[in-house]
Amino acid sequence: MLLVVGRIGKPHGVRGEVTVEVRTDEPETRFAPGSVLTTESGARPANPAPGPGVPYQVPDRLTVESARWHQGRLLVVFEGVLDREVAEALRNTLLAVDSAGIAPPEDPEEFHDHQLVGLAVVTPAGEHLGEVARIEHAPASELLVVRRPEGRTALIPFVRAIVPEVDLAGGRVVVDPPGGLLDL
Repeated sequence: MLLVVGRIGKPHGVRGEVTVEVRTDEPETRFAPGSVLTTESGARPANPAPGPGVPYQVPDRLTVESARWHQGRLLVVFEGVLDREVAEALRNTLLAVDSAGIAPPEDPEEFHDHQLVGLAVVTPAGEHLGEVARIEHAPASELLVVRRPEGRTALIPFVRAIVPEVDLAGGRVVVDPPGGLLDL
């Protein structure tokens, strides 16, 4: 399973450097020089040297040449991205890694997104509330996006007071929502 670790933003300067919206707790590891990242489609043909009138097509993999922090933003140079035009063509490309190559967290209270997606969401009494569809990484805290049985989605803050138990082996997340949370 591919895990999204970032999204390429706008170019920075004229030599191919891009901003990256980080979506991982380990940016120093994921964006270390030499790291190979899969792009969002993983199936588009590469065309690393566009000529006049030939559009650049995002390759299925990008290799990090260098990365640095600048004013709170991660700036990355990818191999073969040598100018602003090519960097602009990469804008909004999602960057991912294969979850098989990621060690599980050492902290038993920490989880990778892919471990939670697909788990059943139940109340402490066992009432089925839905299924974890994805995790949103909001500034204040992570949110479980729960697909409800009737087709709606609910956002549940992933904090101990509301999510007292995650049972990976049992395939469920226990949620004790305050009144009205699931009606928003």
